[in-house]
Amino acid sequence: MKNNESNIYSQISSYMGRLLREKFGKGPTSVYVTINNPYITVYLRDFLAPMERVLLDKGERKRLEETRDVLMQELIPEIQKELKVIAGIDIGKLHYDWNLDNRTGIVFGWIKDVQPTLGDSGLSKVEEEKFYEEINRASQKGQKMPEKTEVFWLNERTILTKRTGILVTIEQELIKNDFVKELKITKRPMEKAIVDQQRLEKIIDRKILDTFVEWDFSEDIGYFIFVTGAKKE
Repeated sequence: MKNNESNIYSQISSYMGRLLREKFGKGPTSVYVTINNPYITVYLRDFLAPMERVLLDKGERKRLEETRDVLMQELIPEIQKELKVIAGIDIGKLHYDWNLDNRTGIVFGWIKDVQPTLGDSGLSKVEEEKFYEEINRASQKGQKMPEKTEVFWLNERTILTKRTGILVTIEQELIKNDFVKELKITKRPMEKAIVDQQRLEKIIDRKILDTFVEWDFSEDIGYFIFVTGAKKE
């Protein structure tokens, strides 16, 4: 990594940690930033405030997620503005997801006006094809076969998949009738469950530590983000 890139990553990491600590009462212990056009990801570890832990222990997961949604919707414009100041990148849309049981989270977005690169998977062509097949298989189980599937290997431990054209008719009607929040709450655990993690781990030869999901319903796009461990020797 070039010195300038390392400095930018460090500034973003410090900013995100400080911002979340101020707004949530406790910030993440670790913040890992990746920028690989056209995406930026910010992976958060050990991120669960004391009051959130109480809610989680009492089974108030939905209430906890709703509270975080309110705070994050308020923070997104501020984060977009600060990323432009720090890194000179113009973020189109920012998304986020949590793994409350692991006390981890992801904030990610696509960068405007840049040349996209899929990155180097380190896999053979056959292995890459199998990876695509597994992503499509999961989509078909939960919704339908995507019209288009793209996989971005952002670094050796972060894989982002973008699936376009996945919404079925009933989901489109729910979105039209402003049931977006309810749809996300229902879909999130379901989509994580239909991913065959063991199959994917066998293909990429590394353990998947976290699976995150998010959507851009206005564009009929769904995302999976996988954070993995080191490649097995």
